[in-house]
Amino acid sequence: MRQFISPPAKALLLLTLGYAGYYFCRASFSVAKPQLIEFLSAGGAMDAAAAKIALGGVASAATLAYACGKFASGALADFWSGRRNFLMGMVGAIVFNILFALSGTLPLFTLAWVLNRLIQALGWPGAVKVTASWYPASSYGTAVGILSLSYLFGDFAARLFHGALIGAGLGWQALFFGGAGVLTLLLVANALFLRENVTAKPATTSEIDAADEEPELDAKAFLRSPSFWCVCLISLAFTLARETFNEWSPTYLVEFGKLTKANAATQSSYFPLFGGFAVILAGKLSDGLGRSGRAFILLLSLPVIAVLLSSLALLPAGSPLIIFAISAIGFFLIGPYSFLAGALSLDFGGKKSGATASGIIDGVGYLGGVLAGESMARLSVALGWKGAFFTLAGVLLISLIPALYFWKEQKKRDV
Repeated sequence: MRQFISPPAKALLLLTLGYAGYYFCRASFSVAKPQLIEFLSAGGAMDAAAAKIALGGVASAATLAYACGKFASGALADFWSGRRNFLMGMVGAIVFNILFALSGTLPLFTLAWVLNRLIQALGWPGAVKVTASWYPASSYGTAVGILSLSYLFGDFAARLFHGALIGAGLGWQALFFGGAGVLTLLLVANALFLRENVTAKPATTSEIDAADEEPELDAKAFLRSPSFWCVCLISLAFTLARETFNEWSPTYLVEFGKLTKANAATQSSYFPLFGGFAVILAGKLSDGLGRSGRAFILLLSLPVIAVLLSSLALLPAGSPLIIFAISAIGFFLIGPYSFLAGALSLDFGGKKSGATASGIIDGVGYLGGVLAGESMARLSVALGWKGAFFTLAGVLLISLIPALYFWKEQKKRDV
């Protein structure tokens, strides 16, 4: 019987759709925050500012759990099975989103969301592992670039979906039930049709030479590499900025952009949408650029994002340029960000240890992402959103130091 889609393409399609589904069970909390702030402050036990900080604390605790999960899940995918990791993450996300919807107190919200993010940490390293099993070293950038579209267009679609539910007059509980329903459908498809190429071997010397890549390293080798830890530090800064917008853009657009909750949810989707366009471009360029080219893009993007964040901080409340600025930040931030736990992870670890490298780089990044929750909430309450965005710009400018070192080290390889 003739196959209409090759096994590698089928695996990549299922992984992309499946990981997009993860975001229906992740964006729910971000989009629901304005409603949850009202819910928690309605009883008079706390005011809106205290509720905002409390929900930021939930986000920080959950992001810390996600970061810790990343460190373990990468190694687990390499030594167990990427497919198992991926499917288990989907099951857990469904269960804990339903638990959140059935909760009604801050402690239960915290428990449900921490467990949700912890189990979701299995997903991305598992997806990277399965992808690496089907594609040669020369195609890592393109394959992982396509896979990276999952968390961007998935986030975009999830925010539109949740915004539509709010626009229909539904409460915050519907966002978590709805997200769980979408992911359930994608879980069934992946459980039935996703396969890992268990016969895959580490890249051969000829494959490595053809791709102009360094030989694949085991975990002990790349953990001794200063370049690897520079990438981890860059990941920390990028993830802090990305998670700030992921967590708070709907709340910011309600408070400062003067939008309704439904419109804020919908328009917050422009951040991942334009990031997705950047990832498409980055994926096309990535394999031809090689490691030094990817390092240069990381270096160049940092001051550009810092300028855009400063511009956003200076815009007046309700300005129509706010959405334009957020979209531009998404474009220049997420394209380079996609290299970190994707193509660069496979550059360091290859088929043998790529998921481990991805888990560590992503894990360190999400340690920075912890600050995007309660710390950003407190900054926005104490200094306003202007202070929060100027702080982010400063962090990205400091990150020029490891980015410059990493680029110089990669340039030496090309000499």
